[in-house]
Amino acid sequence: MARCLQLAKNGLGNTYPNPMVGSVIVYNDRIIGEGWHHQAGQPHAEVNAVNSVKDTSLLEKATIYVSLEPCSHFGKTPPCSDMIIAKGIKKVVIGTVDPFIEVAGRGIKKLMDAGCEVLVGVLEQECIDLNKRFFIFHQQKRPYIILKWAESLDGFIAPDAESRSTQAPVWITNKYSKQLVHKWRAEEQSILVGRRTVEADNPSLTTRDWSGASPTRIVLDRELKIDLESTIFDHTVPTLVFTEKEQSNSDNLKYITIDFTKNTIQQILDSLYKEGLQSVIIEGGSATLQQFIDAEAWDEARVFKGTTSFTSGIHAPKLKRAKTLKTEKLTGDLLVHYTHAND
Repeated sequence: MARCLQLAKNGLGNTYPNPMVGSVIVYNDRIIGEGWHHQAGQPHAEVNAVNSVKDTSLLEKATIYVSLEPCSHFGKTPPCSDMIIAKGIKKVVIGTVDPFIEVAGRGIKKLMDAGCEVLVGVLEQECIDLNKRFFIFHQQKRPYIILKWAESLDGFIAPDAESRSTQAPVWITNKYSKQLVHKWRAEEQSILVGRRTVEADNPSLTTRDWSGASPTRIVLDRELKIDLESTIFDHTVPTLVFTEKEQSNSDNLKYITIDFTKNTIQQILDSLYKEGLQSVIIEGGSATLQQFIDAEAWDEARVFKGTTSFTSGIHAPKLKRAKTLKTEKLTGDLLVHYTHAND
């Protein structure tokens, strides 16, 4: 199962809306086949694992391991549980049950009804953690929420506006940290900022320093004050704008009207769920990040600490109910990972 998890991680950022899944086929304590789900619409992990087996006559005596319950419904591909049964595989070891309502135990039942020996719950928590985005989305009806910011040594995310000579961002971290952020963008489905961040930095919010797709851009602009010449309106990437004003949509640009006077964060999360976005990185600014923190609407935070001091400026957000997961050094910068403590 540990090998299944390793394989599954190869699909990070590429399988949406599907989960990451790895599969291994074992005969006489030897791996004879393995595979993972590469991309939505392409064969699932179990199919790739079976197709990699050179001597298919061994399948009837083999055990198939899979990190997530084999599907039981027709989607873009046929049910994997049917394929396992058809191939004559009698032993199936599953990491965890699929939370998706179209599966949710049905794949396991189908296998057992066909006479397969099924074991469920091997490295279960690790398998759930692997697909934390998928599980949160289907179980809590919202995207997985990652907070991200960089702060100076003295706790500011930006210097005073009057000390900035241009609209270009003031970089707190080094180029290695910047590249890592772009890697994260390639792994998540969307990225969200507030109006002031757009006006201050004119960001593109795209993936440039890493291979991969750019996330859907999300902007909070209550009164539609952002200049339409801003980079986020270049129509190159799907972009959502949350506003209280009615506005016509255009190519790759969608306006979503909400009431900013009550439960703003919940309205945003409900809308992102309807849009099918399983994960979102909240990149700023400080007030927007603090809104999500105060609403306890976050799952993890990634905070860079640079080597410079600003003395004054915009204060960094203050985390609440946070548990430190790990701290790592990135050629001078410090990166601290937190998780939201729910208990």
